[in-house]
Amino acid sequence: MSIQFNTREPVYIQVIRYFKEQIALGHLQAGQEIPSRRELGASLNINPNTAQRAYKEMEEQQLIETERNKPSRITQDQTIVNQVRTELIQESVDFFLDSMKTINVPLEELLGLIRTRYEKGADSYDKR
Repeated sequence: MSIQFNTREPVYIQVIRYFKEQIALGHLQAGQEIPSRRELGASLNINPNTAQRAYKEMEEQQLIETERNKPSRITQDQTIVNQVRTELIQESVDFFLDSMKTINVPLEELLGLIRTRYEKGADSYDKR
């Protein structure tokens, strides 16, 4: 498990986002065991209290399930898994649109650029 932490947002939020991304990508499957809080803290070199806070938040969001004295697991609720994917897509689109609005790109021009790039495929994107 590897996360590139940034200083813009709290570490526990970044841990939650990592888990959401792994769920959306299918790298973490419904019902799959995840590391204990201590193991996560040690593997990411973060404070165990930070790992605890991330797990608590994920439990509240129903991303993970924890039964007394058993390892935590990814939710088996497919509705929640689908919501995670939708949430990540929406966040990315919102960020992109905010960036485009900041530099006043007209909608029609933006749609044309997106269409062209999409049709060319991911291999032809500029890697700036």
